[in-house]
Amino acid sequence: MKRLLNTLYLTNPDAYLRKKDDALAVYVEQKKVMSVPFHLLEGVVLFGHVGCSTAVLGACATRGISVAILDEGGRFQASVRGPISGNVLLRREQYRRSMDVIECLSAARRFVAAKVHNSRVVLQHYVRDYPDMEGIGAGDAIRELKQSGEEIRRCNNLDELRGIEGNAAHVYYSAIQGALRCDGVTFTGRTRRPPKDPVNSALSFFYTMLSRELMSACESVGLDPQMGYLHACRPGRASLALDFIEEFRAPMVDRFVLSLFNRKQLVASDFLAESQGFLLKDSTRKKVLGYWQQKKQDQLTHPFLGERMPLGLVPFIQAQLFARYLRGDLNDYPAFLWR
Repeated sequence: MKRLLNTLYLTNPDAYLRKKDDALAVYVEQKKVMSVPFHLLEGVVLFGHVGCSTAVLGACATRGISVAILDEGGRFQASVRGPISGNVLLRREQYRRSMDVIECLSAARRFVAAKVHNSRVVLQHYVRDYPDMEGIGAGDAIRELKQSGEEIRRCNNLDELRGIEGNAAHVYYSAIQGALRCDGVTFTGRTRRPPKDPVNSALSFFYTMLSRELMSACESVGLDPQMGYLHACRPGRASLALDFIEEFRAPMVDRFVLSLFNRKQLVASDFLAESQGFLLKDSTRKKVLGYWQQKKQDQLTHPFLGERMPLGLVPFIQAQLFARYLRGDLNDYPAFLWR
């Protein structure tokens, strides 16, 4: 089984990344502040104006370590990766199924069904923890999401499926706001571009972090992250990674973000209100990335494999299962279903 390695996040604009022997060294004002061996890394994420040498990029590429470059707000700008690996026959089958109307719908249906199921289960957990949510619409939302699951099985085309998915997402986000128990912070539903409140800002930030990991997961098993099924293919869009993220939004990111606010690990003063919406402060970003790394170490039993593993390994396992489905080793794709 794949080993869960570390991701190096650099947020200090005064930091510079250099290659030193078999490790990456971080320098601030010409002084080395830390060093991380290559064999312990699976990815590097640079925020804002953090610099690095071309030797770093080359060394990471040859070792299969992805380097992602994000702006100060956490929005993706570019990535550097080594030669594409994987079986060309696998990618050919991925492309063939994406262009087959029936096969494409079948795969997309699995992603949406998992998203709706996981959203409903997360809401059910919150209603048990906070019974007052039942009286503010969470109970109705759970029933609507169950109905959406039945509609997914009956839908006949992608446009209909996307409509069901969009409606289910609206129902879910309208209800999940009742699980927020942090004074001074409001959340009235999902908004983005720009995020209109701190919760939406944090959600967008960690969706970006997870999508980067899912892109790496796709490439690690030989899949093309840009050829998706639910999300239409567009230049520069990692459509398959966006398909996969639907399974993980509610159980992996939403629960994590709400817990940060409910535990007062994130508060309103950790954000800046600017013209492009609410943004995490630099000092806060470093703090919550540490929490994110800890979260990925949480252990769970995979619902299909029945094996114990860290949460952070699940995206890679799902990519591997999807590759096995495309190869014909599995009759269907076992999407990740939260319990």
